[in-house]
Amino acid sequence: MRSVGAGADIVLAEPRGFCAGVDRAIEIVERALAKFGAPIYVRHEIVHNTYVVNDLKAKGAIFIEELADVPPGATLVFSAHGVPKAVEREAEARGFQVFDATCPLVSKVHVEVAKLRREGYEFIMIGHKGHPEVEGTMGQLDDGIHLVEDVEDVARIQPAQEALLAVVTQTTLSVDDAAEITAAVKARFPQVREPKQQDICYATQNRQDAVKLLSPQVDVVIVVGSPTSSNSNRLREVAKKLGTAAYMIDSADELQAEWVEGARHIGLTAGASAPDILVRQVIERLRALGAVSVRSLAGIEETVKFPLPKGLRLDGAAEVNLEHLR
Repeated sequence: MRSVGAGADIVLAEPRGFCAGVDRAIEIVERALAKFGAPIYVRHEIVHNTYVVNDLKAKGAIFIEELADVPPGATLVFSAHGVPKAVEREAEARGFQVFDATCPLVSKVHVEVAKLRREGYEFIMIGHKGHPEVEGTMGQLDDGIHLVEDVEDVARIQPAQEALLAVVTQTTLSVDDAAEITAAVKARFPQVREPKQQDICYATQNRQDAVKLLSPQVDVVIVVGSPTSSNSNRLREVAKKLGTAAYMIDSADELQAEWVEGARHIGLTAGASAPDILVRQVIERLRALGAVSVRSLAGIEETVKFPLPKGLRLDGAAEVNLEHLR
């Protein structure tokens, strides 16, 4: 059996795993189930993680993409990625009881888009086509918002006017890639308005910075995250750009022994939607392959916490415990 190098250690990035927006979104579904009973309907995966989604399915959550699949009078939760205005209007028209689990940092972008639109602005959005967060942000407007995925796209877009033009970004992008594309936007449209604070969220930034610190110190980086998770994919890309072999896995079962064969230092991190239980299982898998110790790098301690929507307060006896995921 292939094994890691003699005396190999596992080096944990810090921070890693759940962010405040993911914590909040999962807790909204958990509390809705506890308060109203199953089933609770959720539009799209609440967060992009297979383990989390399956855990909530087992408790009575039903994940749907079309509101036509939700029965009248049901309780509906919008995912952490946000939804277009048309979906909000349809849910209201159908009379659902709605709890919005959109990450507050995504909602901040929505508010900014609405505010500047009233002032006559058009928008350039930097993001990945088809990602639900991008669809949600672009869906705040009927027109006047142009998606760019890379520097080449910047040369192709044709806004109706350039005097009032603002740039917004998907919150889970690569910080470096977003900066490069933003520079191209500013070069073509020098008057473009940028956000007062960048749209890329604190957790995305912190996890990417942690991987930048981790990568030069290890032989290989393992990222725990689902294939659909944008921020997890970015962590793998960050490590690879720094010249370190990097692999992303949805669970410990996917870790291939040859990836870590002979490695003395194995870096381990997790995307913002990946629960810590998966990290613990990967550590056990690496121990089985011969790793002998685990240590954490120093990093930023995150203390952000977002409030829950009104209507989901529970009595003390019914409080939801998320420790099994953390």
